[in-house]
Amino acid sequence: MSHETSEQTDVAQDAPAVDEPASAGDPRPSRVEQLEAEGDIAADYLEELLDIADLDGDLDIDVEGDRAVVSVVGAELSQLVGRDGEVLDALQELTRLAVYRETGERSRLMLDISGYRAQKREQLVALAAETVARVKESGAAVSLDPMSPFERKVVHDAVAAAGLVSESEGVEPRRHVVVLPE
Repeated sequence: MSHETSEQTDVAQDAPAVDEPASAGDPRPSRVEQLEAEGDIAADYLEELLDIADLDGDLDIDVEGDRAVVSVVGAELSQLVGRDGEVLDALQELTRLAVYRETGERSRLMLDISGYRAQKREQLVALAAETVARVKESGAAVSLDPMSPFERKVVHDAVAAAGLVSESEGVEPRRHVVVLPE
């Protein structure tokens, strides 16, 4: 098993820069260094988990925006994704807890296994685009099916990028996105 670190910062135009170096007399690490450390802690935790489960997987650590992203790729890891990403969500929470245990700070770390989240993100962006088009054409709000917090966030971001507003309604596990007309 191996894990690689690549630095990728996608910073929103109005968001504070995450890669600002610490000042000369400041012993605190920069935000990117903190996120890379989170990714390293998560990768170590996940390597142990893969070893215990006797699964092969390679780990890739990135920094995207203001969060560490750890991707696990391997021959057959679908059991770590589970139905509708349920196992992946649980593993992400456990990994965040492992990071918290080491750093004492809550992590927004994102875990992806076998490209599941990347593929799901593409599908959700397409769904958001179709929904925005329906709302603009009809002038009426459209409610989507219940989604996980990750899925809702992707849809909210895509709707906002298209110039409309969306909101989450309902209570877990039936919480869903409603796309509103202008």
